[in-house]
Amino acid sequence: MSAPALHIQGQVLVGPEEVLDEVWVIDGVVSLTPPTSGEVQTVQGYAVPGLVDAHCHVGLEAHGAVDDARAEEHALADREAGALLLRDAGSPADTRWVQEREDLPRLIRAGRHIARTRRYLRNFAWEIEPEDLVEYVRQEARNGDGWVKLVGDWIDRETGDLGICWPVDILTEAIAAAHEEGARVTAHCFGEQSLVDFAAAGTDCIEHATGLTDETIDTFAAQQIAIVPTLVNIDNFPAFAEAGRSKFPTYADHMMDLYERRYETVAKAREAGVPVYVGTDAGGQLPHGLVAREVEALTRTGMSNLEAIGAATWTAREWLGRPGIAEGESADIVVYRDDPREDVRTMADPHRVILRGHLY
Repeated sequence: MSAPALHIQGQVLVGPEEVLDEVWVIDGVVSLTPPTSGEVQTVQGYAVPGLVDAHCHVGLEAHGAVDDARAEEHALADREAGALLLRDAGSPADTRWVQEREDLPRLIRAGRHIARTRRYLRNFAWEIEPEDLVEYVRQEARNGDGWVKLVGDWIDRETGDLGICWPVDILTEAIAAAHEEGARVTAHCFGEQSLVDFAAAGTDCIEHATGLTDETIDTFAAQQIAIVPTLVNIDNFPAFAEAGRSKFPTYADHMMDLYERRYETVAKAREAGVPVYVGTDAGGQLPHGLVAREVEALTRTGMSNLEAIGAATWTAREWLGRPGIAEGESADIVVYRDDPREDVRTMADPHRVILRGHLY
């Protein structure tokens, strides 16, 4: 049964410079012209394309995979927050069923994390040695939706600090294999050296990227390697540091240094032309539905409100190859009572959410 026709009226932010006074939703898709018959329900406010959470983990919590009922709660929390396009950056749960549900956000899966043996959170990843990396990258490229997620660095208990997980020559071969399979590669990276290696190996994206330096920022800008800073998760670094301080004081100091310069790091990357997108790292340690908080956090890096909105909407959708508000495209739209260009905090309270033309 078709969803009722909707008339979205007010300010429809199609892009950073394109604003329409109204659009319609007919049979679940966007129309720039009104329907010729039938009842129409009007929704008034400030509309943007459905928000993107480019780093989350549906079906994953601190102990590992959860059941489908709990994963559904994750997805519904994101929908309620207006996050209608999710890039799942690694999960041990098979969440392909989410993609079959009309009432749940669109999901781009990266398969399961690939990590070095005993160098990541338990029950999260395939834990392997470097000689198996290419094989597992090919496997997850085929299991996912165009993305592979690697763990690039983690605490090395022998050195007592963050350490790289993969030799750069094998990493280069693995990323080339992913590209051969039609997938892009992203990686969890906190420290400095992993970013040097992943850039040299030809990665497409980096998660967190707290270890960017002036040199690697220039490299990332030249190669247009995207970053998803997950600033709402970086807020946990002091707790991570304190938990490890008694055994690994060097690691603790390193994590605090990365934390203290987090906004400056992202600001420098943005100013240099590195693409920056919104992601929360929901799942695992954080609850879902934090996308508006991440948008607000990006404004602390010097992004204008409009840039930060774009990093969660039209710009992020273009990067992921998904449409925004356009004639004939699925109506995935969030409407706010107040103008988020004036105050991005209004994005924490969506007035109405429209997913596949259905009003929530």
